[in-house]
This record gives sequence, structure tokens and C-alpha cells, in this order.
Amino acid sequence: MSAITPSGIVTPARTATSSASAVRAGRAGVTEQAADAAVDHAFRLLRLPTMRARFAEVADAAQREQLTYRGFLAELLMAECDDRDRRRSARRIAAAGFPREKWLQDFDYAANPHIQPAVIAQLASCAWVSKGEPLCLIGDSGTGKSHLLIGLGAAAAMAGHRVKYVLAAKLVNELVEAADERQLSKTIARYGRVDLLCLDLCRGRDYAEAGGGGRWCLPEALRCLGIVTGFPGR
Repeated sequence: MSAITPSGIVTPARTATSSASAVRAGRAGVTEQAADAAVDHAFRLLRLPTMRARFAEVADAAQREQLTYRGFLAELLMAECDDRDRRRSARRIAAAGFPREKWLQDFDYAANPHIQPAVIAQLASCAWVSKGEPLCLIGDSGTGKSHLLIGLGAAAAMAGHRVKYVLAAKLVNELVEAADERQLSKTIARYGRVDLLCLDLCRGRDYAEAGGGGRWCLPEALRCLGIVTGFPGR
């Protein structure tokens, strides 16, 4: 261990203290421009695009509103988290393969008086998806069944569920081709990985014309199934 001597030798503890003081002094002397550049570089390095984009805005607002350091940090982190949630939801909706955008809030209940908003609101909570309960939407053509199926599927995707939309005829053809190519198990397993399969325009003749018979066990592999169909015999 070194000791203080007349020649000026200092102990390691003294050296560490001096170094820390120098660092603090250096930080205190950093200009606003240099600090902004350092923060911007850190955001890029840590891959925090929203925090980088909104840093100046949130910092200025925090100064005006006299937020604490913790309050400022919370605002910035929540902005990043909220934006990541939105981007994840957008990716899940895109992966679902919906043919068009349909949202539950745009559904015309006046044109469909038999559909109760309270029931749709309950379904929009997606508790039935979490429980793996099937949903079947039955009605005549033009009553909004596909709108509701897509809207509920989008709500499930936004809630964090993996969703896939497919027309019944397309699914049947895909299963027939997979069976012919001895890829049926892989195809069924792929559909089984989604949390909700939205099966639109489901008609008995689709299966009869395909000649599938009892070759498939797709429903048993699914976690949750939403079906749109017409009245039997129509």
C-alpha cells in the first residue's frame, strides 16, 4: 500500500477520489449541445427510436412542468413502451392476413338490430380466445358477419393473440394439397400455432366438393376457432 511522502507519492484511495472528482467536474462542464449528442448516440446504440425521436419534446415539457428526474424518465420510457405496443399490434394484424380493415367501432348496429352491442363488447374482451372457446357467427348474407369476424380478430391481435384469417374454401384446398404432398401434419401444426383461426365463408359444400371426408383433424389442433357461416341449407 502506498503512502504520502515528501516527494508527493499518494495512496490509491486518494488517486481514486481525485479521478472521481475530475469526472464529476467534466460532466458539470458538458454543454447542452454535447449532452444532446451523447444522449442521441446512446439512444441509437440501445435501439430506442421513440425515446430518441421524442427526447427533446419530453425534456422541454418536463422543464416547463417542473417534473422530477424520475417523472421525466417515466414519461420517456412510457412513450417508448406505448409505441412498441402499437408496432407489435400492427405486426400481428398484418400477419393475420385480413383482406381489408374492419373495426368493431365501425359496425353499423342500426342496420343489424338483432346484434346487441353489449354482446359484441363482451366478445371484444377476448376472454373466449384466452379460454379457447369457439365462436360461430351465423346469418344471412349482408348481415355483417365477416365484419364482426375481422373486427374481433383484430381486437384479439391487438390484445396480444396470434391470429390468422383464411377463407374456408382456401383452407380446404390447402389441406387437400398438403395431404397429396404428404405435408398434412406440418400444415395442421402450422395452423395450430395460432391462438385464433378466423374461418370465413364456411359452407358444407366446400368440404363435400373437396372430398376431404374424415381425412383431417384440424379443429382438434386449434387453440381457438372463429367461424362465419350461413344458415344450414342456404
